[in-house]
Amino acid sequence: MKNNSGIPSKAEIRKLYESYAEYFAIVMENIIDILHAEIKLNAQPTYKSRVKSFNSYYKKILRLKPEETKDSDSLVLLTDMMGIRMICAFLEDMQLGLEQIKKIFEIKEIEVKGADKKFSEFGYESIHVLIKIPESCKPKIELFDDLKPLGDNLVCEIQIRTILQDAWAEVEHELIYKTEFNPLDTPLRRKLASLNAMLTLADITFQEIRDYQSRIQKELEERRHSFYDIADSLIDEKPKEVEKDINRLTPNMNGTIDEMLINALHQHNAGNLEEAVVIYSKILEALDSSKDKTIIAVIRKHRGMAYFSMNNFDAALQDFDISLQYDPKAFRTYYYKGIVCAIQKNYEWAIQNYTKSLEINEFQAHTYFRRAMAYYEIQEYEKSMNDLNNAINLGMPVEDCKVLQEKLTKKFGLNM
Repeated sequence: MKNNSGIPSKAEIRKLYESYAEYFAIVMENIIDILHAEIKLNAQPTYKSRVKSFNSYYKKILRLKPEETKDSDSLVLLTDMMGIRMICAFLEDMQLGLEQIKKIFEIKEIEVKGADKKFSEFGYESIHVLIKIPESCKPKIELFDDLKPLGDNLVCEIQIRTILQDAWAEVEHELIYKTEFNPLDTPLRRKLASLNAMLTLADITFQEIRDYQSRIQKELEERRHSFYDIADSLIDEKPKEVEKDINRLTPNMNGTIDEMLINALHQHNAGNLEEAVVIYSKILEALDSSKDKTIIAVIRKHRGMAYFSMNNFDAALQDFDISLQYDPKAFRTYYYKGIVCAIQKNYEWAIQNYTKSLEINEFQAHTYFRRAMAYYEIQEYEKSMNDLNNAINLGMPVEDCKVLQEKLTKKFGLNM
């Protein structure tokens, strides 16, 4: 693509390059549609796309492919003409997203940029993935006037970053790459390096917080399911001994309140109930009842559940009552208290607590189901049927409701 002097015509190269802009935009839109459909992370990424500006494209082909630029009448291809940013909430999501991209597209190259830079150097970390463009993402070339096919070497670059990495990259581009730094700018360089370090530390801190929350959530889920299993066995009058998991690692009992809570939940889930109660009690001793009301309510609730698992129902009810004094809107605590009352065959009290729970949060299938069982025991069959229907409507598995349904069917002489 040259004039009579053999020098490439910038104007002609611009015209050719910009003629493909719509084509490139459609390709990237189709790739992003695939990413939206296939990438599954806890916090779904957001996506940006851009066609490389002509000025950047022109400088790069002259630097990297000068001979091809002189001799070719076709578009000179670069690997970053089409760029998609996959912006993740957390550092962990970057690697998870990369692994999923590998399963979706044919990968040409993977490069981790910025990982080897010092904080005193400019640069952002991100994962750059070159993918072969699937045929399904390419619009028919004949739909565009005067465009030539670009062959199989056309690729798209997907850059995987965190939100903070993306923010840094945007600011860095404006402050550094669009201007010329000189030796007198050292103080500014230090300020930017400091900001870079702080953003990197923030990303790491966000990931640590998320990891902590994940650990807590896992322990809470295990503890909650254990509570329900024991409640079911006791209501069915088939006591079930809590199994101890000797293979679980035992964390150190010392540390911060957060660490002690994770330890207590861990011991609770492992079946080491007495040790869990001891740790819960130590946490309560360390708290200020005038300032830490929410935390006290949570710890009392958990210790009450541990007492429940030890068949110490009176101690469990006492902890649940105190928990509710600190947090009267804790609908799950009312639910747990109702379960204990039902096990003690105090069905009227069970119904009162289930009702209070539902007054706070009416969308609880299991609470309706438990109240239906309690109503059945005091021969309030119509109320029992209404609650059972509410439980099923809210998603309670029909199989779990089958026994109570059959009992109510016999009482009403109906086929439900």
